[in-house]
Amino acid sequence: MLQLDSLDHVFHALVDPGRRSMIDRLSHGPASVSDLARPLDMTLTAVLQHVKVLEAAGLITSAKTGRVRTCELELVALGNGAAWIMERRRTWETRLDRLGRVLSASVDES
Repeated sequence: MLQLDSLDHVFHALVDPGRRSMIDRLSHGPASVSDLARPLDMTLTAVLQHVKVLEAAGLITSAKTGRVRTCELELVALGNGAAWIMERRRTWETRLDRLGRVLSASVDES
């Protein structure tokens, strides 16, 4: 079973559309904080705060070289979130398949 506390951080981080936009951008490769900020309607300070939330959730890492902070996507945390969702999806698909068979059987009996 996945550790729910870390999933809480991942899903909390993904609630914000600006942070999801950053994740989408980082899915194409590493980017500087300035690159992440460019399409967003927020200050660089606000973007840095969002970067900290994404880092705390384990979704990204960042490193500073000189004056440039570069961010990179961490696939493990995203994979953990996806795995948790897929577990629930399998459960509900099984239940819905079972319901479909029951409903189909009752229609056939009519």
